[in-house]
Amino acid sequence: MMKRMIKGTYRQFSVLWPRRVALTLVLSSGFVVSANGATSNATDTDGLFANMQQLSPTQLVEAVLKRNADIPAMQATWQAAQARIEQAGAFDDPKLSYQVAPQTLGQNTMDAGQKLSISQRLPWPGKRGLRADVARFEADASREGIARARLRLTEATERSYADWYFVHAALRINRINQSLLREFQNIAEIKYAAGRTSKQDVLRAEVEATLLEHRNIVLQRQRREVLSRINTLLQRLPDAPLPQPGNLVGLNPLPSIVVLRQQALKNHPELRALQARIMASRRRLTLSERDFYPDVTFSAGYNSLWNQDEKRLTAGASINIPLRGKRNAASDETRARTLRLDADQKTNVAKILDAVQRAYEQVRESEHVLTLYGDRLLPLAEENLAAAQSDYESGSGGFLELISAEKNRMQTQLQLEQAKADYHRRLATLKHTIGGPLMLQERNTGSNP
Repeated sequence: MMKRMIKGTYRQFSVLWPRRVALTLVLSSGFVVSANGATSNATDTDGLFANMQQLSPTQLVEAVLKRNADIPAMQATWQAAQARIEQAGAFDDPKLSYQVAPQTLGQNTMDAGQKLSISQRLPWPGKRGLRADVARFEADASREGIARARLRLTEATERSYADWYFVHAALRINRINQSLLREFQNIAEIKYAAGRTSKQDVLRAEVEATLLEHRNIVLQRQRREVLSRINTLLQRLPDAPLPQPGNLVGLNPLPSIVVLRQQALKNHPELRALQARIMASRRRLTLSERDFYPDVTFSAGYNSLWNQDEKRLTAGASINIPLRGKRNAASDETRARTLRLDADQKTNVAKILDAVQRAYEQVRESEHVLTLYGDRLLPLAEENLAAAQSDYESGSGGFLELISAEKNRMQTQLQLEQAKADYHRRLATLKHTIGGPLMLQERNTGSNP
């Protein structure tokens, strides 16, 4: 009887280890499965991702930018600012006036007394152009608001996609580990029944399996939270289905920090908007200086109250008399606002360069972590598992060492996926700090972790 049980134990091993190898290959391939263990085929109720099995970060970003209500609102604000350019540079409306002497109406002895005049105000040369410039620069600053909104949404979407990828990778790893532990548990029960091991092995396997069941519940909750966050960006119901995420791309060399700083100073919409406001303020300052010059109003009229025909037709001009007190105050106000904007620009440049530096260092750290786990720690974990398997098969190793080695291998794989997601989150932040996409170079040699 004992011999039959021992033979059954080794037959179980002959089935277990090929299956374990197959599961490991599935894990290493990065094949994405849905939460219930099958490939995703959820129905997309609003047709946004119809017939899509996998979702890429580029597709998700495009969908968010297309559907989010912030972009049309910003575009409407910019269009309103553009419409003010023509208004600011236009002439004032001409004025037409008419007067009549009522007592002259209906008199046979005299003509009706009437006065008709038309006037047009002409601002001092250069004022209209300066007003149009102010409106144009304000419109440019408003346009940068669209770019800022797109940057913000792109970063939030890419970071959420990295979370979407990681939670699915964690669920996949957890399911594989659950399957392996169930088989380990069966082997421990067979050996315990044969008297070849203690009950501690069986209990330890059961504890580990229970912990993985709890881990699956936690991960499912996290998956629903990420789903709700992404659907909020897409202006959808929180539980609307999404396709499974594709695999994240590997490492690509970053540009140098000098190049990133230059790109941030040149392209960041916050700095460009501030520069446009500075230019508008400087035009206002020049305009306030032009306000010391009078505007001219030309007029022409006809007055039938004059008895002599030669006096009835009139033409003339008038000017306003600029009072220096309020105009000096207006110039001082505009000059102070310009100085404040110049100071704000210096402060924002320093803040953005600091943000670029910190984001750059975080990405570089993530590169190191990815290389560490992909090139060193994961191979070591796999080698440790192979050694534990060999020792257990030969009888020189214990069951706890086998479970520990398998658990360590799975934990290392999970940390590798976490490092990959962290890398892409930090890369999204770096792109936001420099104000646009990174000019990454494709890696020619080496494997992607």
